Amino acid sequence: MISPATLKSWIADGRELAILDAREEGEFGASHMFWAVPCPLSQAPLRAPLLLPNRATRVVCVDGGGEHAARLAALLRGMGCADVHVLEGGTPAWGAAGYVVFSGVNVPSKAFGEWAEHHYHTESLDPPELQALMDSGTDMVVLDSRPADEFHRMTIPGAINVPGGELVYRIGDIAPDPATTIVINCAGRTRSIMGAESLRRAGVPNRIVALRNGTMGWELAGFSCERGQSRSYAPGTPASADLAAERAAGFAASAGVKLLPAAGLAAMQADTSRTTYFLDVRAPEEYAAGHLPGFRHAPGGQLIQATDQWVAVRHARIVLTDMGNTARARMSAAWLRLLGGWEVHVLEAAPEGVGLESGVPAGAVVMEQPMITVAELAAAEGAVVVDLARSVDFRAGHIAGAIWGVRTRLPPLPEAALVVVTAPNPALAHLAVPELRGLTPAPVRVLEGGTAAWRAAGLAMVADRTIPADGECIDFYLRPYDRNSGVEAAMHAYLSWEIDLVHEVARDGDAHFGQV
Repeated sequence: MISPATLKSWIADGRELAILDAREEGEFGASHMFWAVPCPLSQAPLRAPLLLPNRATRVVCVDGGGEHAARLAALLRGMGCADVHVLEGGTPAWGAAGYVVFSGVNVPSKAFGEWAEHHYHTESLDPPELQALMDSGTDMVVLDSRPADEFHRMTIPGAINVPGGELVYRIGDIAPDPATTIVINCAGRTRSIMGAESLRRAGVPNRIVALRNGTMGWELAGFSCERGQSRSYAPGTPASADLAAERAAGFAASAGVKLLPAAGLAAMQADTSRTTYFLDVRAPEEYAAGHLPGFRHAPGGQLIQATDQWVAVRHARIVLTDMGNTARARMSAAWLRLLGGWEVHVLEAAPEGVGLESGVPAGAVVMEQPMITVAELAAAEGAVVVDLARSVDFRAGHIAGAIWGVRTRLPPLPEAALVVVTAPNPALAHLAVPELRGLTPAPVRVLEGGTAAWRAAGLAMVADRTIPADGECIDFYLRPYDRNSGVEAAMHAYLSWEIDLVHEVARDGDAHFGQV
């Protein structure tokens, strides 16, 4: 056990440190420390090995004052972590000691976006101003900087999906004329600001503006979003790729990004003296087609938007690659340097003679529990299905009669002849089997292919936004438009929260944005 005062001193001592919060994301989002990284107990066997590539790293486990942190600490020690501590009293004790407690998720990244807007004086415009430009026939493009699934859900009419990490790389093809106005939007503020500022830092000569408050602001202003769209950039290497690399190089150099020659990669991968994250920032389809062994996928825009999904250790070393051109890697690396002060390298080129891996790495969990096929489940009598999908995804569609739950906190089960567990990540379903066996005398099986296979077979699905209820979604920090009531008020509250982060971060004192 360590005290809040000890942990506060550790945050400032310049040594490697990971603060892992063992609560579920929804609970984490209600109150947490600034540099805490969510590592929910239910997901910890999958997430912790990725967040802690060096088992010698100093780690502090926190929670809401219960038993979850101690359980996470025991799991980490079982993984071989040698320097593990628990914050006495958890986050409530941190707040009681007079230190700042934050709400929301991805707080360092979102606060950094607000800092960037203040620091660089990013130009923005309100939704009515954008609509006026559209109506006037102004030479312009609206680029939505979110991932494709978010763009598909809702976007500004006429916008093109260009995720933030692709903007500098592809803008020369999308808007070759300097007279074209470029508008960047997201759902709220951060990715709009960071996307627009990426283009400005790279020296793109056009007028570049962020849509103030994104799609939320657009709808709050009384305008309608498009839904179900798939407009995107032309695939493949852009004709202007060399120009993009040249533009990104200056920004990366100014931020203190280091270049790693291809010949030096093997030595860095073998160096266990420090924590090093190896991340590939390209688009998902490029990564899946072929990537260097040991590199995890972290698309550049999302890496800056949600750094804590990939990087947990303060003062760690980060190596980024985009497999050659370096424009995307350099832009992401520069922002990481300015955000967190990590030592960041860009791999200049892929090493010769190293075979590429395809697909997405399966992870370290052994999947050896007994399985059941979709056809067998459809024919079974008296079966109970337990679904470990995210609560918002369960709402969107699940097998009729399925029970939603969070692994490590599963509810009591009804009498059943058979219990079948399904999860988007098969490894999570396999991890849940021993726990389910403790809750039922019935045999337990993992659904082969999960709910996706059930849907693909054309079998009945149920959608219900009210199950689980908003207050029961402990696994997911609900966005305003995920809520069943009070959506408009939640949008206003969210946007105000983002804007105020700059002041809360200054009060906290543990972030030093822009110091390289």
